[in-house]
Formats: sequence, C-alpha cells, structure tokens
Amino acid sequence: MNLSNLKPASGSIKKRKRVGRGEGSGHGGTSTRGHKGAKSRSGYSSKIGFEGGQMPLQRRVPKFGFVSPNRVEYKGINLDTLQELSDKIGKSTLVPQDLIDNGLAGKHDLIKILGRGAISSKIDVTAHQYSKSAISAIEAAGGTMVTIDRLAK
Repeated sequence: MNLSNLKPASGSIKKRKRVGRGEGSGHGGTSTRGHKGAKSRSGYSSKIGFEGGQMPLQRRVPKFGFVSPNRVEYKGINLDTLQELSDKIGKSTLVPQDLIDNGLAGKHDLIKILGRGAISSKIDVTAHQYSKSAISAIEAAGGTMVTIDRLAK
C-alpha cells in the first residue's frame, strides 16, 4: 500500500449536484433555478395547497353541513366485551384504568357502556355514561354502576 493506490471506502463519497460554482460546472448562471419568478428567488416557500395561482382544491370543493365545536365523543364499550375482560383479568370491579391497560380505551377517552351482549356475572363498572339497556342488564346481573363526571379531572 502506498499513496498512489489509496482510495476512499466504498459508499463514503456521495455524488451531489454542486450549484452556483461557475459556468464550467454545468450548474452555474441560474444555478438550476430557471429564469425569474418566485421560485428562482432566495427565501421562497410556497403556501400549503398552493396550485400556481389556480383556485386551490380546498376552495374549489363545496362546503355544506355543520360540525358542532361542542360535540362530546365517547368510546363505546359493550357488555360482552366487559364480561370477557372481567373473566380475563379475574376482577369483578372494572374501572377506566383496567380498560386503558387492556387497550379498550385511551387515557383521555370518555367511556360509555353499551348494551350489546349479555353479562353472566356480577360486575361493578365505573364509566362516564351508560345506555339504558346496559343499565338494566348490569342491574339484572346484580352489578353496580358508578358514573364519573366528565368535567372532573
């Protein structure tokens, strides 16, 4: 090995376009930006959705309806799911943390118990809301319901 046969490791040299380094480089003059216009200037950045002066899609598409800013979204969990969870973890008292730990709800979700399915054992449930059919099914099985105030943190 001597100085005449040294070369860099393969992959260490990346071929990139060096612009603005004179006419002889092939990328001098306008430095691959073309002539005039906003895109040729330094500091240019386009707005999101900008379509070159054409009316942008979000303004072309018709808008209709109403979306309430005060909508309250609940994560619905059915009785059969609660029964499976109770059997799985071996607890008859289910609190929101149990549902979060088992992936049935997120930690910021409001939980509503829905009436699909049946429960075969006494289950004490803590949630933010209950459907009428869920209330009757839980009471029929001998369970209790604790309602959490959704505004309380």
